[in-house]
Amino acid sequence: MKKANYSYIGISFVILLFGIWAVPKIVKKFSEVELATIGKVPEYSFTNQNGKTITNEDYKGKVYIVEFFFTTCPSICPIMNRNMVKIQDEFFGNPNLAIASFSIDPSHDTPSVLKEYAASYKITNPNWHLLTGDKEAIYELANKGFNLYVGENAEVEGGFEHSGFFALIDQEGNIRSRIDENENPIIYYNGLEDSGIQMLKEDIKKLL
Repeated sequence: MKKANYSYIGISFVILLFGIWAVPKIVKKFSEVELATIGKVPEYSFTNQNGKTITNEDYKGKVYIVEFFFTTCPSICPIMNRNMVKIQDEFFGNPNLAIASFSIDPSHDTPSVLKEYAASYKITNPNWHLLTGDKEAIYELANKGFNLYVGENAEVEGGFEHSGFFALIDQEGNIRSRIDENENPIIYYNGLEDSGIQMLKEDIKKLL
């Protein structure tokens, strides 16, 4: 009986030691939720696929993702938006997750065109706005507001150039990003790779 008691005490001591070692690591893991603040998103006002004017105020209090695309894009846009739909579905029913997709070909991408595009990609989140409007304003927002290059180039497929990156915005309108292993902000998330999408999902959850 005494031997059994000693065994029980020994096992308990080992469990206690493991707890002392593990708990700080678990707490540290879950406390490492701070993301770098890259900058403030400038004010904007555009028209969505339903003909409604959408501004920064419509995203206030929400975590949202920003991309620049165009509906006739033959290359990376379909990949980007299929991945964006995966994010939409991951947070299905959460009213605090939103998306802003700015068209860089607004002369073609009218609200009705964007509405058809939204239906074809099964965009169902009511806070996912596909936005069109003044071309110069959109290009300034991309190139200066987000430092995400967009431009026209007749020599490239589709006639427009843009990146495949997504920007993550917090509830106060700040561009946010995680820190890499060298303690540098990644700034934007790769919208073309599964690893970038997984990283973005994780960081959205942190902000939410």
